[in-house]
Amino acid sequence: MAKKGKKYQDALKKYDVKNFYDASEALGIVCDVATAKFDESVEVHIKLGVDSRHADQQVRGAVVLPHGTGKTKRVLVFAKGEKAKEAETAGADFVGAEELVQKIQGENWFDFDIVVATPDMMGVVGRLGRVLGPKGLMPNPKSGTVTFDIEKAISEIKAGKVEYRLDKTNIMHVSIGKVSFGKEKLFDNFKTLLDAVVKAKPASSKGQYLKSVTTASTMGPGVKINSLRIND
Repeated sequence: MAKKGKKYQDALKKYDVKNFYDASEALGIVCDVATAKFDESVEVHIKLGVDSRHADQQVRGAVVLPHGTGKTKRVLVFAKGEKAKEAETAGADFVGAEELVQKIQGENWFDFDIVVATPDMMGVVGRLGRVLGPKGLMPNPKSGTVTFDIEKAISEIKAGKVEYRLDKTNIMHVSIGKVSFGKEKLFDNFKTLLDAVVKAKPASSKGQYLKSVTTASTMGPGVKINSLRIND
């Protein structure tokens, strides 16, 4: 493992890395120890007591953060006719159909952050499953990205909608804003995300649901959050 730089090492001295902190305090520490010359993103890493290999224990969804993420997402929409016009009016960055499939496949083009599609276009979008899937870009009804209500989908994404989903190790990684937000706004965003994740608890999930919760900035060390205080 690569040795961390001096700034990272100095940050570790400012708090007890073995301690568990209340969410607000933990987010305050993340802001205090962030030293990069750019406005670092703040991520939350949530490990759940489920087995994502089983379909009935998948945890996935999306939620609009009250203060947004601090990043404007580029939205690509697969739609035709009136829905394509609706997408353009609503502020989509790219709108199209088969020609976009060819562009992505032929040019390895990925100048977008999120993909939205009308249900009737999923047969076309499905051809991109092998390239969009591994990048987490495949539209999905659970995250509200497969819908005929294109205007609502785009407005929510632009307002700060984030998707949460488990990786293969049953951990979700979600950006909740920027260091410049300060701990109060970050806490609002964190609480909104966590409430959504708790509500999404599968009925088949047994035992402790929130296994661990950690937060960190882009370049900073992780700070453990006391998940027992925020458990359901």
